[in-house]
Amino acid sequence: MTNGRGADGSSAADPADGRGAADEGATADRDAVRVDRVMDGLRAFGANYTEFTRRFAAWLGLHSTDAAALVEILYAEDQGAPLSPARLSERVSLSSGATAILLKRLEQAGHIVRTRESTDRRVVTLRSSPDIRPRAMAFFGPYSERMAEAMAAYPPEEIERFEQFLGTLRSTMDALLANEYENGGPTPPAP
Repeated sequence: MTNGRGADGSSAADPADGRGAADEGATADRDAVRVDRVMDGLRAFGANYTEFTRRFAAWLGLHSTDAAALVEILYAEDQGAPLSPARLSERVSLSSGATAILLKRLEQAGHIVRTRESTDRRVVTLRSSPDIRPRAMAFFGPYSERMAEAMAAYPPEEIERFEQFLGTLRSTMDALLANEYENGGPTPPAP
């Protein structure tokens, strides 16, 4: 990472060294290329994860949306924060009606159960069925192992910085979706 200073301590934009503006432009170009590579890597990782979910769906004989919902339910359970139907609806971007139909299909297939664990008996909690968890672990086991191996190659400080970076990207995306894209996207320019 550059700090804007040369090896001799002079400013990168120092006209006395005869390079200033050219070096600044080259640094900006390198930074832009680096950002593009990172964004491309994140996009490709997202596409690969979507493909894993699609293959999980095919493996279980489910529609990809049903499998994506099942993955969200399993993940939330693993995190110790099981989902309600309303929260699942937000996570998979479906209306409450479409989510209710999806949950009925998953329940009839024996993949999930709805429970009432809260003191407020109106609150429904979504849980994976005892039969689906071992199947999901069998499918995603190699994925989890390889990801853990890949991350083990980096020191904890670097993983922590990457975690912070991803957190910043996520909060930026959350803010964009809540504001500029709340109603589908920015206002198109006038013709």
